[in-house]
Amino acid sequence: MSETPQRAFGKRVADLRTARGLTQSQLANQIGRTASWLSQVERGVQPVSRLDVLQLLADGLGVSVQALRPDAPSRPAAPPTVDADQEPNDLDGARLLISGHPALDVLLDDSVVPTRGLSDLDAAVVEIWELMHAARFSQLSLRLSELVPELERACRTLPVAEQAEAQVLLARTYQALSAAFVRQNEADAAWVAADRSIRAAEQSGRPLDVLAGSFRLAQAFVRLRRLDQAEHTARTAVNAVRQRAAAATASPEELSVAGSLHLVLGLVYARAGDRAATRNEINSAREIAVRLGEDRNDFNLEFGPTNVEIQAVSAAVDLGDAGEALDIGEAIDASNLSAERQARLLMDLGRAHAQRRHPGEALECLLQAELLAPETVRTHVAARGTIRELVLIAGRTASPELLALAERADATG
Repeated sequence: MSETPQRAFGKRVADLRTARGLTQSQLANQIGRTASWLSQVERGVQPVSRLDVLQLLADGLGVSVQALRPDAPSRPAAPPTVDADQEPNDLDGARLLISGHPALDVLLDDSVVPTRGLSDLDAAVVEIWELMHAARFSQLSLRLSELVPELERACRTLPVAEQAEAQVLLARTYQALSAAFVRQNEADAAWVAADRSIRAAEQSGRPLDVLAGSFRLAQAFVRLRRLDQAEHTARTAVNAVRQRAAAATASPEELSVAGSLHLVLGLVYARAGDRAATRNEINSAREIAVRLGEDRNDFNLEFGPTNVEIQAVSAAVDLGDAGEALDIGEAIDASNLSAERQARLLMDLGRAHAQRRHPGEALECLLQAELLAPETVRTHVAARGTIRELVLIAGRTASPELLALAERADATG
């Protein structure tokens, strides 16, 4: 479909859903999709051209496929194929990737050979992280559906001398997948992906990659609200790297990993409501960032002085210290960091303004964050909670901009 018919189709879906009194979450649950996928459909961003998906939507809305889309074929379509330019539904395809053994064909057929060399695979992993930092999760899922099996095969079929490097690439790919699952609130899948990244990193013989995987695992535990496991994972990793990071000869990579682990510990303690422990970890990360002296992106951790302050804002908001969060946030220039990091700062500032009952400023921050990373805002639990709170506070005086944002984030109920 061209752009205009696609938007018209999305509006038809939204109108039918509203007529049935369903929220986006309710309809999405009925048809086995995510609310963010349905939001993209209704906004004309996500195309729906497969007949089986059209049938699911029609069934969920209680109409025929032809009533939903008059140009749809009336007879069963051929088995669906994946178009190169068609994006899957958020991270649904990525979840399937981590369901079961990743390379059974290699186990059953030792004649399987790699399709690409290490340099091409490395470039593909770089692209994966670019998509992750840009919060372009549908494209990320599409690329991963090809890359993960290919890397798993490469680790088993490349010459022995190249397998360690392939394991590094596999570890970093699973780290990206874990990070994406955390952003989309799919913490159980993030746990699996992080665990696989740690195993691949150990096979590669790169201990810092193991620690980077531990960082991702701790984040998954935080999202699962398993704070004791998150603390154990991060604390064990911090203790392991502490001596190397404290040395005057510590490499930037060692400092980045150690500092990031202190930040995730700060997050753990903030969620637990322990102010003293939170500030201790943030200060430890600050000291390491001062030694590092610049914003870096080792292991795609984006650790450096700026990210430390972004995390300090987030921790202050979690602790209910909105004034402190706003004071810190006003001094931050995050323009050199990824869109995801910039959006996270804006979301936290929006949450802080909401805590201070500054609804106009809160909405402005959230709208700016949405421009940078739409799906991050619309799937982030705390951001959606803030949007819902703003709607409740405004009541009948809620602005059209706020109501539209709440609809896009499925935060109206």
